[in-house]
Amino acid sequence: MTLSLDRSRVLVAGGRATGVAVVELLLDLGARPEVMDQTFADPAAGADFRNRGIPVHAPGDFAEPDGSARLPVGVELVVVSPGFRPDTPLLVAAASAGVPVWGDVELAWHADRAGLFGAPRSWLVITGTNGKTTTTGMTEAIVTAAGLSGLACGNIGLTVADALRAEPRADVLCVEMSSFQLHWAPSVRPDAGVVLNVADDHLDWHGSLDAYAAAKAQALLGAVAVVGDDDAGAAALPVGPDSRRIGFTLGAPAAGDLGIVDGMLIDRAFDDQPVPLIAVAGVRPAGPSGLSDALAAAALTRAIGVRPDAVAQGLRDYEPAAHRGQVVARIDGVDFIDDSKATNPHAAHAAVVAHDRVVLIAGGLLKGAPVDDLVRDTASRLAGVVAIGTDRQIILDAIARHAPEVPAVTVFTRDDGSVMTQRTGEQALAVAATGSADVVMSQAVDAAWQLARADESGADAVLLAPAAASLDMFAGYPQRGDSFAAAATALADAASSR
Repeated sequence: MTLSLDRSRVLVAGGRATGVAVVELLLDLGARPEVMDQTFADPAAGADFRNRGIPVHAPGDFAEPDGSARLPVGVELVVVSPGFRPDTPLLVAAASAGVPVWGDVELAWHADRAGLFGAPRSWLVITGTNGKTTTTGMTEAIVTAAGLSGLACGNIGLTVADALRAEPRADVLCVEMSSFQLHWAPSVRPDAGVVLNVADDHLDWHGSLDAYAAAKAQALLGAVAVVGDDDAGAAALPVGPDSRRIGFTLGAPAAGDLGIVDGMLIDRAFDDQPVPLIAVAGVRPAGPSGLSDALAAAALTRAIGVRPDAVAQGLRDYEPAAHRGQVVARIDGVDFIDDSKATNPHAAHAAVVAHDRVVLIAGGLLKGAPVDDLVRDTASRLAGVVAIGTDRQIILDAIARHAPEVPAVTVFTRDDGSVMTQRTGEQALAVAATGSADVVMSQAVDAAWQLARADESGADAVLLAPAAASLDMFAGYPQRGDSFAAAATALADAASSR
């Protein structure tokens, strides 16, 4: 593959972290980047780019009176940050003009394949509705245990563009990719890629579940396509015409797959005989979703020749990231569990079924994803639900339809700034004089504890697994998890002092 952008005029859509990384990569390639971002409508914004002689634009600079957009004359390539939808007027104009539109990962792929940063790397691509970050972390840990130089990058924090330029060099890129990134990276053909699962998410961006699933399936076009066979959505996806399909399951694996037998993760794909990898008890986080992620990471790394003992060592070495099922407090045998990273119903479902009986705190921005299956399938495990955030009523309505026997409480902020707590069918009562997100979370944790104490079947956990994004109330899911942990810790401290 060849790639020549020397002196090419490239428009970078998005001026934040991804856009900055793209600009640095383009400068290394000799291109002439310019940057568009909505914040640049403020004349004071974009100084970091302007001070380096890089032109900046606001979307309005390209707008036409009819709502369409015009592409600047002379632009030869548009590189977009993941959040830009295909129907963005400027991108429509680029497509109409025959100008390529690449995502940041697509640009990095072409640069890597062309050998512009040394010999091409091995790419291991991880995607799915739930479990991407855990699987990516496990994959990086296994690669490291095998003595290879690897980096987790992509949707996990470090951009792929920065990973290409990083020193010391990483020979294996463990690339977490969102559906947005996959949509904008049609050329990527990884050494091995996995789709963990597929469920309703980001439907507001993709327009339909079929379009969302098709984007995820881009990860399965490389040499080895790893598929979560226990998930109907993932199992139904097509793989590339020249790809070797490998499934993984929490049951006994068929020949050519990975699975679990007698409490041991087993590989039946990469050797003539079944190969034991690691005992179930050695995998963290515990529970079905953690085991699925471990099997996926094992399949990806075995696909590039990693030894079974290195797989086991890497999984033992892996430390789960924050906000992914941590017990942050305990009161009278009830665990308070922070799974704030469960930002869609599929992830929340996995979090709930890891426990026998929970009070669930859920809500936020559902992004068009329905919660009916979550409520219906987990109703027998729910000792109660506390709904918060913008889409709390959608959750309460689903409970009324599918699990009316489950006690439900909502906590919300009134127009006057006071916080309200309301049990289904009861009048709301003001409980605080300020409407901050932390106060809402504190009241939600208190309400959940009361539901747990009242549960005759003996709730064993209060679980923050919101099934929704956090930006209606918090700066991100980490802040939401920190707020939950602080409230739970304060409640536990108060209980211990009585």
